[in-house]
Amino acid sequence: MSGRQKDRPWLMRTYAGHSTAEASNELYRRNLAKGQTGLSVAFDLPTQTGYDPDHILARGEVGRVGVPVSHLGDMRRLFQDIPLEQMNTSMTINATAMWLLALYQVVAEEQGADPGKLQGTTQNDIVKEYLSRGTHVFPPGPSLRLTTDMITYTVNRIPKWNPINICSYHLQEAGATPVQEIAYAMSTAIAVLDAVRDSGQVPEEKFGDVVARISFFVNAGVRFIEEMCKMRAFGRIWDRVTRERYGITDAKQRRFRYGVQVNSLGLTEAQPENNVQRIVLEMLAVTLSKDARARAVQLPAWNEALGLPRPWDQQWSLRIQQVLAHESDLLEYEDIFAGSHVIEAKVDELVTDSLAEMDRIEQMGGAMAAVESGYLKSELVSSHAARRARIEGGEEKIVGVNIYGTTEPNPLTADLDGAIMTVDPANEAKVVAALHEWRDNRDEPRATEALAALKKAAAGTENMMEATVECARAGVTTGEWSWALRDVFGEFRAPTGVSSAPVAVTAEAGTPLALVREKVARTAEDLGAGRLRLLVGKPGLDGHSNGAEQIAVRARDAGFEVVYQGIRLTPEQIVSAAVAEDVHCVGLSILSGSHAELVPDVLNRLRRTGAGDIPVIAGGIIPPADAEALITAGVAAVFTPKDFGITEIIGRIVDEIRKANKLDPLEVPA
Repeated sequence: MSGRQKDRPWLMRTYAGHSTAEASNELYRRNLAKGQTGLSVAFDLPTQTGYDPDHILARGEVGRVGVPVSHLGDMRRLFQDIPLEQMNTSMTINATAMWLLALYQVVAEEQGADPGKLQGTTQNDIVKEYLSRGTHVFPPGPSLRLTTDMITYTVNRIPKWNPINICSYHLQEAGATPVQEIAYAMSTAIAVLDAVRDSGQVPEEKFGDVVARISFFVNAGVRFIEEMCKMRAFGRIWDRVTRERYGITDAKQRRFRYGVQVNSLGLTEAQPENNVQRIVLEMLAVTLSKDARARAVQLPAWNEALGLPRPWDQQWSLRIQQVLAHESDLLEYEDIFAGSHVIEAKVDELVTDSLAEMDRIEQMGGAMAAVESGYLKSELVSSHAARRARIEGGEEKIVGVNIYGTTEPNPLTADLDGAIMTVDPANEAKVVAALHEWRDNRDEPRATEALAALKKAAAGTENMMEATVECARAGVTTGEWSWALRDVFGEFRAPTGVSSAPVAVTAEAGTPLALVREKVARTAEDLGAGRLRLLVGKPGLDGHSNGAEQIAVRARDAGFEVVYQGIRLTPEQIVSAAVAEDVHCVGLSILSGSHAELVPDVLNRLRRTGAGDIPVIAGGIIPPADAEALITAGVAAVFTPKDFGITEIIGRIVDEIRKANKLDPLEVPA
């Protein structure tokens, strides 16, 4: 032992929620019994995007990637027998964050809790939704107002709550470099703090309390040194911004407070056992350095690239944290990197470059203006395309993917269908039936009156949080709350960043892309078409558009005319676009698990319109049994994360177009 008192471990969480509030409550109580010290709630996509489970866009998505919470009754059941006054709860929710916090507050009050003692976090960073994750609903201006109202409300009424996680996590998954992660997150924080300051809802003398409750949620990738230095750079810049821009003199209020989940989309489907050591290394980047240590950590499971982790898989990830915190001597020492000239040089470089990018965004008018102009999204798509090119070219090595691909049979995945958890397809109907029963039994006049008051507040200037809390008490549903605000604010479709992304892979003679371009040109000529046309579609509510964007960019560079309308489309809209644009292939991208219902729907609609000869391909996190079912249903090809060669995928698409049009195969290798 070192002789000094051991530091308190960080909060240990697992990101969890599925099927129903009842099933998720049982999971939470089991995890807490295993030593988890905080909760991290995953909501399903309808809840995140403001739809009730009976909405057409919710079909196939209910309870898939999280728990459906449609009203106060669901929130009561979700936290039954869990004393919220004693809990620290993180809720990954953004566009509908105000609504979910209102439900949480009311349930806590029903338990007898003092709202002033509630501790936890709502993610509530809408900027990164426009850029990477796609669960935005409202335009930037109204979204910022919702965030502002919520922050000012919590500072006064729920002072221990973190009303926002400025969230760079998904930016890294969308291709951000460390400099972009830092700069975009800090620019978002500045936009939020400026809006709160300018709203006049917080006295100047209490602004330090606002700054003190701003937290961050970051990603830790596998480049250990760079990631650890990134966290030190984050802290240094935050201290400077809060001191110089906002005049915060209390060092405790200026502290950079962050939670972390290590990189989920960096986990591999190929040789998934390698993900365990990746997770450990990434966790070390945010725990080894005391001066830049995370305050809360949640780790993905080894099999997340295959599908939904089982409770045992989540337990394994929790045990990884517990071994480090309780068996090692990590928490017995001061910062072990203090004084390292290597670390200091890297931190200085990240700080300098990040401040330069922040200045560039400031000159554009700030983060919101940079979202609306498409600058931030275009930069991320470009960075992601460059990274994909490095992986495909072998410059960036991934064990088991582009090097060391040979492997012994894996006992962990011998039964692939048993290696992940599945959601009962009948679950959705049960949730919808329960929703209808809730609506039938509530005080309808009170709900109607509460919604009218919410719309009045939204149309005016008053804080919307009080009206939202009354909506929660009155039995209003998630969809009704969101549609009331849609009526006032409208909806927003974020720029895709595809058209402005530069070429990331060269097409010099003899390169794989040049060979695919030849295939594309010759096939277009054989079909008598000026160019081959590919529709890239994202049906349902899955907003993870990174893969779809990269396919669209590479297909464009290979000579395709690409039709890509962004996220959140119904099968009917996709088929209508395919017919109207007279496309030669439809590519569907889904990571949420709704492929089993939505892809066959697209196939059937194409057949009914007489366009059943258009080949349909599917990509995403699709288990082998589901892939076989999709092929049987008529899908031409299925691609999953193991198919990392995008140029090769484009070549396969051309092959399927030729096959569907009864053209002879081309002998052009690709």
